[in-house]
Amino acid sequence: MMQSRWWSWGFRSAVMLYFVLLIVLPICGIYGQSLSAGWSTFIDNLSEPLAWNAVLLTIKLALFATIVNVLVGTMSAWVLIRYRFPGRRLLNSLVDLPFALPTAVAGLMILLLLGPHSFVGEWAERLGFTILFHEPAIVIAMVFVTFPFVIRAVQPLLEEMDASEEEAAYTLGATKAKTFWQVILPNMLPGILSGAMLAFSRALAEFGAVVLVAGNIPGKTLIASVYIFGEIESDNVTGATAVSVLLLTLSLLILWSVNYVQMRRKGV
Repeated sequence: MMQSRWWSWGFRSAVMLYFVLLIVLPICGIYGQSLSAGWSTFIDNLSEPLAWNAVLLTIKLALFATIVNVLVGTMSAWVLIRYRFPGRRLLNSLVDLPFALPTAVAGLMILLLLGPHSFVGEWAERLGFTILFHEPAIVIAMVFVTFPFVIRAVQPLLEEMDASEEEAAYTLGATKAKTFWQVILPNMLPGILSGAMLAFSRALAEFGAVVLVAGNIPGKTLIASVYIFGEIESDNVTGATAVSVLLLTLSLLILWSVNYVQMRRKGV
């Protein structure tokens, strides 16, 4: 009994130590570094026009990407769960490709797809606009890397949904549209919200896919993660950590919100 207790204590201690070294210390380190020169320097670095423009642009484009993912991701989850068709399993497995694919490779794929010599690029130029090195290219890159989040959050809820609820609604005379809005959507909503928040948090931090397609023009297409990289290369560590802390704090708040939504759904 004593040996089992010591083994259990040692196992828990090892896990906690791993967690502290991998997660807690780096977070504490970046907060400490950002405030090492004082609050006034931190505020100055954060309110510097180039930094602030990069943060606002990142938040704006991440919101656009999240809205696209909520709409397309929810519809994709619905089709993959509710319909049977040839190639469905292949499509379902491809949903997770952005998780496995290096983001630099994703950026290169988008670069080749939207480049001036591609079909899409030539078609856009004939219509009088350019996608690559403009905001739409950044949104496309963010959508690609965050695509699985909403789908994988909504799919389990659709699988667990009791078909008798829909049948009861139809029996009571509800139309398909009314059944969707009053029966199906409320059941999917926790997954949609969780997936959307995770997608938004991931889009805020995207670097590899965006850096290849954005052009990184200060004040126009320079997003926060690329700005941080540039500040590190310019040896302005405090400036980089100030923006990093802002993004990190947003991500932590979003993750807490996701956890809260999931606990509410489980009734905890």
